[in-house]
Amino acid sequence: MHDKLLQYIRSVYNFSPIEIEMIKQYFEPVVFSKNTVIEDSGKVPHYLYYIVSGYLRLFYVDQNGNEVTTHINCPPGFFTSYSHFINRTISDHNVECITACELLRITKEDLDHLVNISQAMKDFSISVFQQSITYNENRSRELSALNAEERYLKLLKDYPEIIQHVPIQYIASFLGMKPESLSRIRRKIIN
Repeated sequence: MHDKLLQYIRSVYNFSPIEIEMIKQYFEPVVFSKNTVIEDSGKVPHYLYYIVSGYLRLFYVDQNGNEVTTHINCPPGFFTSYSHFINRTISDHNVECITACELLRITKEDLDHLVNISQAMKDFSISVFQQSITYNENRSRELSALNAEERYLKLLKDYPEIIQHVPIQYIASFLGMKPESLSRIRRKIIN
């Protein structure tokens, strides 16, 4: 499983053989089945996950008891409730495997250790968190500037495979609409 992470990392940064071995040592391979919540709300997130395969979502339960999906990720990439993971604060979000997932995970303490002893890992970690910030800023802008159909079309353009792996209710919630609205938009596009 480490090969995909190492390929992803090496595409951007040069790591020494010793750093590669440390990455293999500190990133623990784990496998979870579909619909498994791997980080619970009301707790500090334990891990940063690298997605080898599968789809994850970040969601919270609103005051009416509805699940609101705020983030869906697919491989490759990193995933967690970032601000809570970094700041070691209690998260109001859950992390759930939408599909069966192969993941590599690292604790905050181990990540901090790697960052402290490896400049390449420090640079890479900063890059990952900058990408997360950029993604969230773009997502906020899209939710406010694009209408529902435009958001759906953009999702299809950027992540065409998502429709085959993620239930429609999660996609609708992620796009800020009800499943019925998304079904209408999909019918309109097909016709």
